[in-house]
Amino acid sequence: MEITFKLFATLTDYLPANRADNAVRLQIQRGSTVQQIIDQFHLPEKLTHLVLVNGVYVDPAERASKVLTPDDVLAIWPPIAGG
Repeated sequence: MEITFKLFATLTDYLPANRADNAVRLQIQRGSTVQQIIDQFHLPEKLTHLVLVNGVYVDPAERASKVLTPDDVLAIWPPIAGG
């Protein structure tokens, strides 16, 4: 099945180099979880601050059990500072 995987800010460095922007279409196995995708791309835990599936926040405690479905959009932001 396919999902859209989006990374923002400094996390875009973890995406494949042949991408057009900050998003890629991924072929994943049915039953894959948010945490499995995070692990597959070797994203540091401290940089996976805001995780959304289809615009809905996924708490860190739920990432290992949140199963992705076809055409989901998984988007991840690092912590952002400003002022």
